[in-house]
Amino acid sequence: MSWLTWITPAVVIAIGIAALLRRRAVLADYSRVLAERVKAKAQGSHEARLLHPQIDLQKCIGCGGCIRACPESGVLELAFGQAVVVHGARCVGHGRCADACPTGAIALTLGDLSQRKDLPAIDEKHEAVTVPGLFLAGEITGFSLVRTAVTHGALVAAEVAKRVKAEPAPQMVVAPRRHLVGVLASVEGSEDESESQSASPRPPLDLLIVGLGPAGLSCALAAKKHGLRFACLEQAETIGGTVAAYPRKKLVMTQPMELPLHGKLNRLEYLKEELVELWQSLAQRHRLPVKTGVQVSAVKRGDDGVFAVETNLGVVRARHVVLAVGRRGSPQKLEVPGEELQKVAYSLLDAESYEHRKILVVGGGDSAIEAAIALGEQPGNVVTLSYRKPSFSRIKSRNEVRIQEAIRDGKVTVLFESSVARIEPDSVVLNCKDGAVETERTIENDEVFIFAGGKPPFPLLEAAGISFDPELRPREALVLDRGTGLLSAMIATLIGCIGLLVARVAWSRYYDLPIADRDISDWHAVLRPQGAFGLLAGICAAGLFLVNLLYLARRSPRFGRYLPGSLKAWMSMHVATGFLALLFGCLHSAFHVRDAVAGHALIVMAIVVTTGAIGRWFYSFVPKAQSGRQADLEELGTRVAAMAGEWDEVGRGFGKRVRAQVESLVQAEHFGKNLVDRILTLVLGQIRLLRLLGRIENEGAAQGVAAGDVQRALVLARKAHRLALQVTHFEEVRGILSSWRWMHRWLAIVLAMLVAGHVFTALLFGGVDFGVLRLLGGDR
Repeated sequence: MSWLTWITPAVVIAIGIAALLRRRAVLADYSRVLAERVKAKAQGSHEARLLHPQIDLQKCIGCGGCIRACPESGVLELAFGQAVVVHGARCVGHGRCADACPTGAIALTLGDLSQRKDLPAIDEKHEAVTVPGLFLAGEITGFSLVRTAVTHGALVAAEVAKRVKAEPAPQMVVAPRRHLVGVLASVEGSEDESESQSASPRPPLDLLIVGLGPAGLSCALAAKKHGLRFACLEQAETIGGTVAAYPRKKLVMTQPMELPLHGKLNRLEYLKEELVELWQSLAQRHRLPVKTGVQVSAVKRGDDGVFAVETNLGVVRARHVVLAVGRRGSPQKLEVPGEELQKVAYSLLDAESYEHRKILVVGGGDSAIEAAIALGEQPGNVVTLSYRKPSFSRIKSRNEVRIQEAIRDGKVTVLFESSVARIEPDSVVLNCKDGAVETERTIENDEVFIFAGGKPPFPLLEAAGISFDPELRPREALVLDRGTGLLSAMIATLIGCIGLLVARVAWSRYYDLPIADRDISDWHAVLRPQGAFGLLAGICAAGLFLVNLLYLARRSPRFGRYLPGSLKAWMSMHVATGFLALLFGCLHSAFHVRDAVAGHALIVMAIVVTTGAIGRWFYSFVPKAQSGRQADLEELGTRVAAMAGEWDEVGRGFGKRVRAQVESLVQAEHFGKNLVDRILTLVLGQIRLLRLLGRIENEGAAQGVAAGDVQRALVLARKAHRLALQVTHFEEVRGILSSWRWMHRWLAIVLAMLVAGHVFTALLFGGVDFGVLRLLGGDR
């Protein structure tokens, strides 16, 4: 009995044990993620108020690239082989998850804004829907990311520059004595303010920028770049907006971004002081017309379309105005007795200034957590954190870890379900809840920091005519299929197929010969598998196969960081090298499949490539979510209910008729019990859907339905058919993918063994011309 007979069962058993252990580890990880999801729902941190990643489960392949790319821990996790949103409230919109996804399965989207009345109604140009010429940028629009604010500001300046070039210059007006021309003159460098305040004709500014945070500063730099006449007003004594008010040495998370007139900022984190210093230096270097300490009280648009902006120093007239005022506004007060005492503050700039103090911090957001931790690290401080809820819900993961460490180390004491009753000179009285019992608790106190949020400057916006009505917000564009992002891979494959066809035709006199007659051909020495061309093709096929396997290493959390390039590019490479390896394998075999290891390897390679391509298509039909089968069905049911309203928006009852046809088509599809029957039903169902879509398009045109409504109905029909298929035949389509994925993986393992065996036997017994090898290697 040969050694192979003994070793094969051992290898099979070892592989089985490894597979079982791996499965157990995966299930344990799923359990952890599900427990975290339950925790997130209990805390209310599972949903984001604004930007959050939306995962297309039909495209997600569970590679985990999005999780590794996200700088906020806990936002995304893997469950049942696919990415899910766990702590959505922690997402701040960096967008790295979408950049890292190899299949385009993630898009940053806004949450349900249908009931949100704290967001202004603006269009895609950031112009107020109800006030032409009045723009909003930065945090006031609901987006808090620095890079997003910078982008907003630059876009607004570019739009204003375009309009200024297209519109005729307005007539000059006589400035009244209380016109802010003196302020603007001093901003522009005039030394004679009294002269500038006298009545004199002055044209309105092209643009007035209110607020000099990241959005306002970017807008100012871009306005300078475009040659606009503009001015900047800031109510604080320094520029920087919300960032300038951060505590000392606070790290600001940002992303690589382009700052007008400066260039790219490549770092991912900056100290607050670094950013503010950079912004101040840019304002000085480019002599931006900035006036600080100016409070804007009203923004009024005249009949001539020119704005009159009222301030504590006078009036400014401008053709366009951008409000980049942030959302902080004035601090939210507790309205409790004693809040007027000097020891009460609503921000913390320098924690190191407080030592050996008894301090109360009120709040449960990131600002309150960071302040409590910073104060707790100073010598002699006794820090108590009061929070009205039973647990922290909307804080960053790193802050959650840090506050737990501070509690454990005794640096911070947290009183959940507590609120301030009154503040006294040497103490604070808290209302504390212990179960159903409420009690008063008095603690000694020297300092109180209140982080209860701020009152956004909504009255100013509403008085200016800006609406917060959700119905006035432009409808979000219908999301079409974003594709798999594999176009480049398919183009490379097409080029390879054309090259293979050209080679087959060019040497058809050799490849058309029977195998027994090929050795007498003049081309045999070159085109045979061991010849120069055949051997080169074989080396290319093996090399491409090895590169193809590197994709698995790129997906690995352990080894992926050592391989450069995006996961999306590696996914494209994985597909392209798989197809190209097969094509070169065909050339290497001289288009003849032998009954040997080489022939078997070629057959299995063809099967692996085919199953991979088909399996990728199957993925589009199988949703997997975070809570197993029942949760999947519940989620799908919710999607069906949400889509019902979209059908009603398609005019003249056309949507309802199309919906009925789609549902009828799905109900007519009957899946068999075996894999072949299920696949056949799925394929035929797609063919029937294409026919139905053609009829829908013709019917819409014949009935005079608007072209936009017809296209919307077609998009909804595709979505509804797939969704109904998933709901009605959930187990069947899930079984298809499960079987197919299992087949693809094990065939890939078999292929790797066959390729290794073929290379080994070819080198030893295959009659390889080593002179050819030396020639190919350049040894002449």
